[in-house]
Order: sequence, then structure tokens, then C-alpha cells
Amino acid sequence: MSISRELEKRSESKCELCGSEVKLSTYIVSPKSEDKLENQVSTCHVCADQLENSDNIDPNHWRCINDSMWSQEPAVQVVVYRMLYKLKSTDWASDLIDMMYLDDDTKAWAEEGIVDESEAIVHKDSNGIILEPGDTVTLIKDLKVKGASLVAKRGTAVRRIRLVRDNANHIEGKVEGQTVIILTQYVKK
Repeated sequence: MSISRELEKRSESKCELCGSEVKLSTYIVSPKSEDKLENQVSTCHVCADQLENSDNIDPNHWRCINDSMWSQEPAVQVVVYRMLYKLKSTDWASDLIDMMYLDDDTKAWAEEGIVDESEAIVHKDSNGIILEPGDTVTLIKDLKVKGASLVAKRGTAVRRIRLVRDNANHIEGKVEGQTVIILTQYVKK
């Protein structure tokens, strides 16, 4: 059975965060990048947008996680913990985070993805434009992919990039179906 079908079965074809059944997608919980079921959460388009764009967070939408915080799936627990942490200035989120229990490994995973906004690493393309998770970038130079016989050609579009959390000079993206790390100096938004 494919991973997407297993995720659909586990989530009962619902968003594992808010329970919506509309426009579901897969959200890979960082810093994990392997395409494994235990690293993924089924999300609706509203939750996915707010997870990837902190500026779009609607605290009232996230009141639903008082149910999903009790999920037995570590990936769901990690996402809930991180969102509660972002919303900790609200009374209800602060109360929920105090009630939440995570085993040591899951808590370490959750805390690994929490970024202090004042110390956040900023990823910029070759023109100095800030890159965001999910952006589409274009290669400005032919790049030989190490460890493969693949050469990523200039002008290739890399869609839905992921930012490497601890290095402002690296992004991740798929080129010809293969996930690669690309230096930001060789891309433009």
C-alpha cells in the first residue's frame, strides 16, 4: 500500500488537525524529510497554509486542536505542540500546552522545529529576495548533482522548496523527481 493511501486510512480521509474533509494534502513535519508515513500529517488547505505561512495564522481556527492534541501519532503531536507554542500568548493555547504530554523523543522533535523569530535564519536568492517555504525558484546555472549522474539545467523550475532550518545558504527541492539540496546563490525567485 502506498504511503498516501496509508495516510488517508490513518486519518480517515480527514485533516488530522481540524477534522476537515476538504482539500486534503500531505504535510511533512520538519526537520524530517524522508518520505515515511510516521513523518507526515494529513492536513486541509487551511491548516497547511497557516503551517507554512506564519503571517496567515488565525488563532480562532486553531481552537480545534484541543481534540487533535490527544492523537497517538507523534507527527500530529509535534505539529500541535508547535502551533500551541506559536499561540502561547493566548490564554487557551497556554492552558492546552500545559496539559499536553509528549514522550521525550517526540518533545525533542517538536522543540527542534521551534524557531525563535528574533534569531530566525533568513534565506535569500541570488538577487537578495527572501525565500519562503513552498516558493518556486529557477536555477540560474547548470548544477551537477553530487552522488548522481544528474545535471540540473539552468532555467529549471524547482517548485515547493523547503528551507534548510540551520543554514541560510541551503534549500531543498525536487529536480527530476530527486530531492536535492541547492545553494541559494544559484537560484532566483
